[in-house]
Amino acid sequence: MGITTTISSPTFTILKEYPGQPRAQSERIAGSWSTVSSQRGPALYHFDLYRLEDPDEILDLGFEDYFSGSGVCVIEWAENADISWLPERLAIHLSVINETERRLRFIATGTVYCELLRHLQKQIYASTGF
Repeated sequence: MGITTTISSPTFTILKEYPGQPRAQSERIAGSWSTVSSQRGPALYHFDLYRLEDPDEILDLGFEDYFSGSGVCVIEWAENADISWLPERLAIHLSVINETERRLRFIATGTVYCELLRHLQKQIYASTGF
């Protein structure tokens, strides 16, 4: 996404927003091509729902607008909110194997994320030789 800022958990604020970064775009000016950056990539919305006490609180706070927008939402402790109303999503479950290893389990719901997961799987197998 091109975000170079350090991304940290928003534990005490529930949400941290990171604006989309400028995207390079080629444009023909006076017979030659030049690069301009008039478009921005998608914003990142990083939620941490660890301290959420009531699952409906996510709706009460108006956060559903973030999920239907054009940005990318990353949610820690998503199980603390009833986000089953999201028709399409990619859940990533992280588990600790040992001090230096982690296991990721991906669960795609909806056409877009199923296709994204298939693409990711092809890339992983191609780069690791499995």
